[in-house]
Amino acid sequence: MAKIYFTVLLLFAFNACLFAQQGHDSLKKDSSRQLNQVIVRGYLSDQPILNVPASVNVVGTEQLAVQPDNSLVSALNTIPGVRMEERSPGSYRLSIRGSLLRSPFGIRDVKIYYDEIPLTDAGGNTYLNAIDMNSIQHIEVLKGPDGSLFGANSGGVVLVSPVARYADSNFVSAEVNGGSYSLFHENVAYQDHQANNQLNINQAYETYGGYRQQSSMYRNYFQAVDKWTYAKHDDLKILGFYSDLNYQTPGGLTLSQFEADPQSARPPTSTVPGAVEQHSGIIQKMLFGGLVNEVNITDNLRNVLSVFGTYVNFSNPFLTDYEQRYEGTLGFRTYFEYTGSKRKSYSWKVNAGIEWQQTNSDINNYGNHLGVRDTAQTLDKINTNQHFMFARYVADVNSKLHIETALSLNFYDYKFRNVYPNDESAFTNRPFTPELMPRIALSYQITNDFAWRASVSRGYSTPTTAEIRPTDHAINTGLDAEYGWNYETGFRLRNSDETMYLDASVFYYKLNDAIISHVDANGNEYYTNSGGTNQPGFELSFTDWLIHQNTNSFVRGLQFNESATIDKFTFSTTHNQLTGVPEQVYITSLQLNLPQQVFVYVEHNYTAKIPLNDANAAFAPHYNLLAAKVGWTHPLSRKSNFEIYAGAENILNEKYSLGDDLNAVGNRYYNAAALRNYYAGLKVTI
Repeated sequence: MAKIYFTVLLLFAFNACLFAQQGHDSLKKDSSRQLNQVIVRGYLSDQPILNVPASVNVVGTEQLAVQPDNSLVSALNTIPGVRMEERSPGSYRLSIRGSLLRSPFGIRDVKIYYDEIPLTDAGGNTYLNAIDMNSIQHIEVLKGPDGSLFGANSGGVVLVSPVARYADSNFVSAEVNGGSYSLFHENVAYQDHQANNQLNINQAYETYGGYRQQSSMYRNYFQAVDKWTYAKHDDLKILGFYSDLNYQTPGGLTLSQFEADPQSARPPTSTVPGAVEQHSGIIQKMLFGGLVNEVNITDNLRNVLSVFGTYVNFSNPFLTDYEQRYEGTLGFRTYFEYTGSKRKSYSWKVNAGIEWQQTNSDINNYGNHLGVRDTAQTLDKINTNQHFMFARYVADVNSKLHIETALSLNFYDYKFRNVYPNDESAFTNRPFTPELMPRIALSYQITNDFAWRASVSRGYSTPTTAEIRPTDHAINTGLDAEYGWNYETGFRLRNSDETMYLDASVFYYKLNDAIISHVDANGNEYYTNSGGTNQPGFELSFTDWLIHQNTNSFVRGLQFNESATIDKFTFSTTHNQLTGVPEQVYITSLQLNLPQQVFVYVEHNYTAKIPLNDANAAFAPHYNLLAAKVGWTHPLSRKSNFEIYAGAENILNEKYSLGDDLNAVGNRYYNAAALRNYYAGLKVTI
């Protein structure tokens, strides 16, 4: 199958070159045309995606609307190079280009922002599962290491927008859906737009019984964003959310257990109790908020300033203990942008800024007596500080050549003190050497519709709090940061009306001192710097309206989408395939629009086999997933409408695991995903 896709790529490349040659004259004849360009803001200011010299993918409201709205997994997995997993409902893992290597659970090595505010704390942990999917309107994914503007990371950056950027209407919407395994999800949204103020409020509640034993979840969610435009181009936003999430964790199964009864939770052994008996799960309460001010000081100079804070109350009754964490984060981020005077053949701008975060954590472990917190085992305090200064220079030459250079200086340290059993009186400091993270990138617009790009960037990622103080309760002061260089080139191609769009890239990332997770005999995780990795890869994203959108024909539009990821990620020393990373993933979809605002969406996901341990002694088999959704929108008035939809997941009834326990003791790798399941819902907007 890989050969087929490489052949398709070669055909695309040939057509691209032919298109570029034929389009040179058309650029001269039609250089003034205005297109519905996709705009990204990931690099501090608005840019047409065609010219961005980086691998960037956008998931907007239209793409989110055709996906199931009870989880982000399906939507984010349509992006090449991105893999999102959900071992049980609510238990997210997210990786970009192999960063799953460090994430036995949770999200690490990926920096995530909520509007202009870091959702990732100073300790490197991100609680993306706190957010209800219906409260997200726009997602940008910047793939590959990009610490020059966003601080330490090796995988990439995700930017989440809670409000549609150009929405300026007033509305109230209410949505409810339900489905297999006791799924129930409701959401209410309110937007009030006045002359100089816009208020958005979202409320959601979701509960899901789960496919397996001990896998139910619920989430209460409330979000508010208020934007006050106090001058023509200046505004102040107050934004935040509260999330109350509770999900059970059934634990991994051996292959024989998975084949015999995939719905069962991890059973007890002679030495370790089972998941049901210990009521294993996560109770996570999170309060997040901040202010974002954007001001144009002069016609050429603007400033963006965000001030933010987060508090997390986290409990985890596990098989062998009961962990309680209290985490508080404070920080700010600000940058200036100066735009130089435009000349006929040259324009430029420069950015400079700083981001500072401090996360103070109380991490306490107790005995777990049938899901109830018992006597204290280890009580620690860890205070983590991360800050960096960054600068960026951008130039456009002859409206064709786009050049970007950026550099950041990163500082990181943590202090720790054992409260019990040692009752230490003072903190011990563990500083890290400040690190420079450069990025150089350029793109060249060969024609109005064809652009080539290339970049070189340095990745650098410090150990997270969960890696410094993992579940074995020991503070690992010997764990160092991982680092490497990423080399990348690619091109983007579109047709004249932008109904067809192609983005292809190849990259090579050489990672040193890679942080690798291990599991001891008792099932506790610990981490080491274990050599490095070689990560060459190819990514392709293609979309085309085979039948253009129209209002006259029976078929009002037919869109084809393809996402392809092909990689050969290996450990430098053993040359084994990188744990948890499939070598091929292909996502293919069709969207059919019919009269009366009816749509049919079908998606196929092929994922190759996945190595389950570093020795490559066990693999999860490849799987094919087929999903479909059909919807109908009926207008009630000029501004009001009624929508009804239904869908099915895993139509082929594939028996697979969506999120394996890597390097698991006793070969307990498998977390069975749901078999064929259904959902339906309705939404009213007035």
